Amino acid sequence: MSYNSARGAALIAMADNSHVPVTSIRRVNADAVNVFYREAGPRDAPVVLLLHGFPASSFQYRELIPRLADRYHVLAPDLPGFGFTVVPEERHYTYNFDSLAATVLAFTDALNLRRYALYVFDYGAPTGFRLAMARPARVTAIVSQNGNAYEEGLGDAWAPIRRYWSAPTPENRETLRNALDPAGLRSQYTDGVPNPDWIAPEGYTLDAAMIARPGNMEIQLDLFLDYANNLKLYPAFHEYFRKWMPPLLAIWGKHDPFFIPPGAEAYRRDNPNATVQMLNTGHFALETHVEEIAAAMRGFLAKALTNAPKDRA
Repeated sequence: MSYNSARGAALIAMADNSHVPVTSIRRVNADAVNVFYREAGPRDAPVVLLLHGFPASSFQYRELIPRLADRYHVLAPDLPGFGFTVVPEERHYTYNFDSLAATVLAFTDALNLRRYALYVFDYGAPTGFRLAMARPARVTAIVSQNGNAYEEGLGDAWAPIRRYWSAPTPENRETLRNALDPAGLRSQYTDGVPNPDWIAPEGYTLDAAMIARPGNMEIQLDLFLDYANNLKLYPAFHEYFRKWMPPLLAIWGKHDPFFIPPGAEAYRRDNPNATVQMLNTGHFALETHVEEIAAAMRGFLAKALTNAPKDRA
């Protein structure tokens, strides 16, 4: 192919992609924390708030955001302790899930988000469900991608963390520390994936670099210990589902060793408006099935937000 032909083909490809929404990088002060977030889509469109999980950041939504942002105002913050959100040392932040939820709630207030659909994954689930209980009328719909709220959804991979809960000794803490080396972080992305070569290295490489920052490993181990308090809140989450019955899509990597399929199915028990879709992948389902998840979300949200009661505002 000649230079001019190649250049012409490239220009055509650029023209064909000219409609792809641009994702902006922003920061806002909320809860005395400098919150980093990604934003795309029309400001007057329905809001979709994406909450990431461990050990990731809003980077995990890099491919999903533009697939939603033609129709929705999409926001993805980095939780404190993750990604590029900065917690000032003088803030004396307590790294537990109550604090994460309080900061995200302050984030929604700082951006004046009056209504939003939640996408929750992993740590984003106990964080987001605290938001939903605090401001139930603001949540228009929930997409839970391997975001657990049920005891039966906890797989055998939780065994070393459960030991840490029952005996928070230095030895048990050290066992978890050793599991968070680069190889251990990569396995969180590849375990349960039919072909590990489907997983691009950028996500787990960034995660490893972030955890390697001074002091961050201790933050992660503190959050592991506090995760036990999420289980104590499960009955309150279930009561929220029963009372408010938000439209809910549980879309699940069915080979996830951490959050197993019974956790997805359990949503139907408390919420008649819950639907379940299984995907042939592992924990980080967006790394392999972003097209399928985006399509499912677009169909789900179009229906859920059309039928949402007006008094939820």
